[in-house]
Amino acid sequence: MYKILLTDGLEENGQVILRANALVDNNPTITADDLLKVVGEYDALIVRGRTKVTPAVFEAGKKLKVVGRAGVGVDNIDLNAAKAHGVTVVNSPTATTLAVAELAMALMLSIVRDIPRGDAGMKAGKWLKKEMEGTELWHKKLGVIGFGRIGEATGKRAAAFDMEILGYDPLIPAAEIVKRGGKPVSFEELLAKSDIITMHLPLTPESKGMLNAAAFAKMKDGVRIVCAARGGVIDEEALLAALESGKVAAAGLDVFATEPPGLTALVSHPHVVCSPHIGAQTAEAQVRAADDIANEVLAALDGKALRWKVA
Repeated sequence: MYKILLTDGLEENGQVILRANALVDNNPTITADDLLKVVGEYDALIVRGRTKVTPAVFEAGKKLKVVGRAGVGVDNIDLNAAKAHGVTVVNSPTATTLAVAELAMALMLSIVRDIPRGDAGMKAGKWLKKEMEGTELWHKKLGVIGFGRIGEATGKRAAAFDMEILGYDPLIPAAEIVKRGGKPVSFEELLAKSDIITMHLPLTPESKGMLNAAAFAKMKDGVRIVCAARGGVIDEEALLAALESGKVAAAGLDVFATEPPGLTALVSHPHVVCSPHIGAQTAEAQVRAADDIANEVLAALDGKALRWKVA
């Protein structure tokens, strides 16, 4: 019988599926050192974002056949090491789409209406009505960088606010972006025309620091930035400088280059709304992710066709 290790927890519905087919150990607080000591006993490893699946883990995992990521991003898994050791990597990319798209909209609304400031003022006994003139989403241009599942879902929700959706994605043909509800544009055109920019792409060598000082310089004055993708796709020092100069009016951030980031100048900036990487953290999304990754990992162990093979 297969042995599967869960290192970041998994919703009970996913564990039920796994236990019907394998021996499952759930150790959501395991340390990196302890993981190296025990991983050699297991055929499969299922993680979320906390566990770093390093080359050393693959080296120690002599029986390891598959690593499953309950969620989308796999930047915490060394894909080159996985390939070198013949280990399959799978994820559950569709499970959290709606949750992340909804959070992107929540951040967007928060920064155009300064909702957290109003709430904080009320709780401090202040009535800040005259100081809180915001702006509307109506007829604003939303630049969506990354027009995959989450970018498309965010665009559809923004379109319900009568926003114009500009889409940039170097991996998706223009005709497909149109089919998904966006107007295909170049990266430079998106920067120049967008009133709000939202990021929906993985962290790769190509996307790292994609929004940097040069990119901010090409944007409209008073642009607003939303990122619920991956920390690192924005140069945080450049964003802070753009906020200080007024080039960027506000930013809504769910992800950071270092997590947790601590009380940095960016986190504490009065025109930044932050959340602690909760894009996928809804009850419904976690149930879907657990179901998807449990079945995908078992399919990989059984040598069956895979829906979401990453490596």
